Amino acid sequence: MITGEAMPAEARGRKVPALTDAECSFIDHYLAIVDLVARLNPARSRGHAYACLRAAQSLTGEARALLAALELMWERGEREIHVPTLTQALRALDGERRAGLVTLPPAPAEPEGH
Repeated sequence: MITGEAMPAEARGRKVPALTDAECSFIDHYLAIVDLVARLNPARSRGHAYACLRAAQSLTGEARALLAALELMWERGEREIHVPTLTQALRALDGERRAGLVTLPPAPAEPEGH
C-alpha cells in the first residue's frame, strides 16, 4: 500500500517499480514522514498551531512504522537499499515535490532600486 496526497499530472504517468512488501512499507512511511515534516515547516505554515500539533503527534507513529519496515528488511536478510529502484519509486510518487515542501521557500524578490 503506497499512499500520499494527490499527485500532479506529470507524476501520474510514472510507474512504481516492483518492490518487496518491506520496501513498499519503507517508502510509504518515509513519504508520510516527509509530508508531516512539511506540515510542521513554519516557513510554509498557515499559522495554525493545532495543525502543527497534530502533525507532530502523527510523526512519532510514522517513525515507529518506518523503523518496523527497516527492521523487517533486516530480519529478512535485506542488507542493501536498492537506491535506483527506491529513487524511481519516490519519483513516481511525487517525492521530489513533497520533499521540497520541507525546505524554505524562495525569498521574495526585492523591488528594483533597493
